[in-house]
Amino acid sequence: MAQSVATEKLKIEDWVKGLAAIPESEFSLQNVQDYVIRHAVRPESLAKYCFFSRGNYTRNLVFRNTLFECMTLCWDIGQHSRIHNHRGQNCWMSAPIGRLRIQNYRVDDRDAAKGTCRIVPTELYDLDAAHPTYVNPMEPVHEVMNLAEFNERAVSIHIYSKPFDSCEVYYRDKGAYADVPLFFTSEYGKLNLSEKLL
Repeated sequence: MAQSVATEKLKIEDWVKGLAAIPESEFSLQNVQDYVIRHAVRPESLAKYCFFSRGNYTRNLVFRNTLFECMTLCWDIGQHSRIHNHRGQNCWMSAPIGRLRIQNYRVDDRDAAKGTCRIVPTELYDLDAAHPTYVNPMEPVHEVMNLAEFNERAVSIHIYSKPFDSCEVYYRDKGAYADVPLFFTSEYGKLNLSEKLL
C-alpha cells in the first residue's frame, strides 16, 4: 500500500547508513517502512547511481550486506519490468524522481511440475516521492511501469531483505512461469564491463 510521507531528506549514502543501523531483529516490514516514510532521499544525491538505457530499465547496486540490498532502478519513458516475484523476501520501494505504476497479481492454479499458472490482476497504484510503499507479502507478484503518458524518466529505490540473485518471471499470455537470473547494470556507482548502454 502506498502511504503519504513527510520527511527529512538525506543523501543516499546517509540514508543507507541509517538503514544499516537497524538491527536484524528489528528489520521488519513495518519498521523499515516507517524509516522510509520518515527519511526521504535527496534526488540529486542519486546521480552516481543513475544509468539509463533505451533498451531496458537498469538495476544499479548502491549497498549490499547479508541482511539487505539497496539499488536504484532507472526507467526511461515507457519502460516496464516483467511480471515477477521477490523470492519470498520483503521489498520496499520509493521513487524520488518521476512516477511509476504498480500492478499487483494473484497467482492461481500453480503447477510446479509443469511450470504453469494463471495470474490475475488485482491492486493498481502509483509510486512517487510522496508515496513510498512496500510489497504485500500476501500478494508479492507485480509489474512496475513507467507509462508513456507520464512523459518523464523515473528513478526508484528498492530495498530487498534478504538479497536474492534470481526471481520467478510470469508469462501471462502463455500461462507459464520460470526462474531467471538477476544482474546489475552498475555496482557502487561503476558500470559493469559487460553492460552496453544504448
